[in-house]
Amino acid sequence: MNNLTSSDVIVFVTAGLLIILLLFAFIIFFVVSFRQQQRNYNILQGQKQEIEAQKIVLQDTLNDLQAAQSQLIQSEKMASLGALTAGVAHEIQNPLNFVTNFSEVSKDLLNEMQQEIGLGNMEEVKMIAMDVIDNLEKIYQHGKRADSIVKGMLQHSRKSTGEKELIDLNGLAEDFLKLSYHGMRAKDKSFNADFRTEFDLELPKVNVVPQDIGRVLLNLINNAFYACAQRANAGAADYKPCVLLSSRRHENQVQLSVADNGSGIPDSIKDKIFQPFFTTKPAGQGTGLGLSLSYDIVKAHGGELNVKSQPGETIFELCLMYTRDDK
Repeated sequence: MNNLTSSDVIVFVTAGLLIILLLFAFIIFFVVSFRQQQRNYNILQGQKQEIEAQKIVLQDTLNDLQAAQSQLIQSEKMASLGALTAGVAHEIQNPLNFVTNFSEVSKDLLNEMQQEIGLGNMEEVKMIAMDVIDNLEKIYQHGKRADSIVKGMLQHSRKSTGEKELIDLNGLAEDFLKLSYHGMRAKDKSFNADFRTEFDLELPKVNVVPQDIGRVLLNLINNAFYACAQRANAGAADYKPCVLLSSRRHENQVQLSVADNGSGIPDSIKDKIFQPFFTTKPAGQGTGLGLSLSYDIVKAHGGELNVKSQPGETIFELCLMYTRDDK
């Protein structure tokens, strides 16, 4: 050590100072880095809390939207049920009128029979008895007709179980065609339209949820009659409203078309009609969910719902798959 020169001492001192400076710099860097990390952590925690708060707000908003959507869907279903009920009320009136009339006639015949029995005119009594039997048969037939209408309404308006059944699409469509027409007439006594069917009588049955497909058919037919009413109210010259239902089998599909000769759908809105809440009806007359729900129902059945339209004609085509097992 005694042999160290002054230059060696300077080197050692300088090296020591450099080491101390490096340690000090490292400590400063570590402290600054730690504080920066702490600040970043605090910022991230704050952002996390904001995100959590936003998630709660978004979840509440989503719940509100889902509740509103459920209410709107229920409103659309109730609107369809209202139209169905109006049609049923009108449709059931005919058989009830027959029951009432034949009951009154039968009462008069029985009173007449009592008089003939008192006079001893047995041949006349037998003839009156045959008339009464005929009347009772007619009362029974019309009573069964009224019963089938009510059962049909309950079948189509009850809450869907989600279970598929093999159904006759022709029969279902024809029932809703009559009910829809009478529903329109119940709301507007001045409304008149021709309606007819061109069904493939050998159409195979399809495996669907009857209540859901029934709602689709009712919506399409209601829209068809509404389009006819709008054109008629616009004062079109020599216009005769008409709705046509037709069905056919194509390869592995059953196709049912609902055609009307209303004003048609403008090209500018043709791509929007299946969007939720889109409607061309005046405020308060439609939820804008009818076609959207119908489209979703058909898609859920693995089918397709298409529209073709030109001035003076609109055709909605419902396509459903069937298999040989469905027959």
